[in-house]
Amino acid sequence: MADLRDVAMDSKAWPFQEARALLKRYETAPPEKGHVLFETGYGPSGLPHIGTFGEVLRTTMVRRAFEVISDIPTRLVSFSDDLDGLRKVPDNVPNPEAMAESLQKPLTSVPDPFGTHASFGDHNNAMLQRFLDTFGFEYEFVSARDFYRSGRFDETLLLAAERYDALMDVMLKSLRDERQQTYSIFLPISPTTGRVLYVPMKNVDGAKGEITFDDEDGTETTLPVTGGNVKLQWKPDFGARWAALGVDWEPYGKEHAPNTPIYSSICSILGGKPPQVFTYELFLDEIGQKISKSKGNGLTIDEWLTYAATDSLSYYMYQKPKTAKRLTWDVIPKAVDEYHQQLRAYADQEPAQRLANPAFHIHGHNVPASTMVVSFAMLLNLASVAGAEDKETLWGFIRRYAPEASAEGNPDLDAAAGFAVRYYQDFVKPAKTYRMPDDTERAAMEDLLARLEGWEGAADPEALQSMVFAVGKEAGFEPLRAWFKALYEVLLGASEGPRFGGFIALYGVEETKALIVRALKGELGQEA
Repeated sequence: MADLRDVAMDSKAWPFQEARALLKRYETAPPEKGHVLFETGYGPSGLPHIGTFGEVLRTTMVRRAFEVISDIPTRLVSFSDDLDGLRKVPDNVPNPEAMAESLQKPLTSVPDPFGTHASFGDHNNAMLQRFLDTFGFEYEFVSARDFYRSGRFDETLLLAAERYDALMDVMLKSLRDERQQTYSIFLPISPTTGRVLYVPMKNVDGAKGEITFDDEDGTETTLPVTGGNVKLQWKPDFGARWAALGVDWEPYGKEHAPNTPIYSSICSILGGKPPQVFTYELFLDEIGQKISKSKGNGLTIDEWLTYAATDSLSYYMYQKPKTAKRLTWDVIPKAVDEYHQQLRAYADQEPAQRLANPAFHIHGHNVPASTMVVSFAMLLNLASVAGAEDKETLWGFIRRYAPEASAEGNPDLDAAAGFAVRYYQDFVKPAKTYRMPDDTERAAMEDLLARLEGWEGAADPEALQSMVFAVGKEAGFEPLRAWFKALYEVLLGASEGPRFGGFIALYGVEETKALIVRALKGELGQEA
């Protein structure tokens, strides 16, 4: 482990860069609380989306990297802000009209429109935990409702009342003049309506830990800040939570970055040390808008897992977290194939290379071997030309191409075959558009057909690729990729495709010949 630790101290992989910076936090002495605390936050005002999952995954990756370079124990807390008031009814829930009656009530007091849990907040919390459990994360779930009501937050809340003026000074500097007139870091929960109130304080008694305000009916009301009677505004809550829990590392989207100085100041005033923060870029939908819990745009975790295995999503999340990325259907096949490329490379890599390999950050020291002897992209093209309705259709071709492969011995491949059929049926098939070749393309395809007619060797992917390459070169295609693009558009009904020699080897020489004949007759376009 010592040797690996030395290697990790020089690794350029972003989780190790974060871990080394975090370790400097305790250069002089270990943490008094006995562990390093990683935290992620979730606002359950809408159904959990894939970005929420990404926070926990990336935090887990940094936690794993930290455990390579340090013996300090670690914890990961997933915190749900479920005491927030419901500000708007999400677009993607059933019976939204019924929820409108609960506006401004804490999310854990809003009836569950799905009818499965005690509240909307409880429903979303359960959904988040199910997602996280699917991926085997080690985490502790903390509910703001329980955190405020159980007494775990009492010491910090009482200190906030005592240091109210200092906290308000931080916040008021960040607000417009009109907002300053009514702002308070404390939001009382009305004892009469149960709603979270955005009202000015008439008095804050730091010695007693009490606040006085006018309730919704105008009645002057005094409440203790403990016991779940109040919650903090979201910016003070952020910093107060850091102080109360002793958070050492937390990720959040770039929209939070301007508030980091505020969060940190609040944390310091309340006796805490601000954590190391990791600001990541946002995920975008197909039109470049950021994905949203309330809109339900972009891919969900369940949708990704309908078309690919969990590890491909983890791989996608690992890549360039500080770069905005499109989170759309078409990124799935590429993520699957690149993930398996990394698995295959890992087995022969030196320790430094392994620590830079995404597979390590996904699996830790237990990186599995890939059993994908056919790429996902190739399976998709095979499903397309075969019009596959089930994965057994694909296995008919796979067994001929790789006789040693089996569903039992190649579970990755077996699962991918099923995913490929589903992906083809839902996305490729509806979008297939065949065209007829022009004169130059037709002549080249006839040449290809003739060479396949005379093919006597084994169906070797590289030899077939060289032959296809030679046909295009002799036909004068410039650039040569125009030849392959023509093959894809005429034979596969798509603008992109696989290495064509490998496709012929998998699909079969005789089958490819028949495909070319049908394409040149225009039969493929008629079928589409």
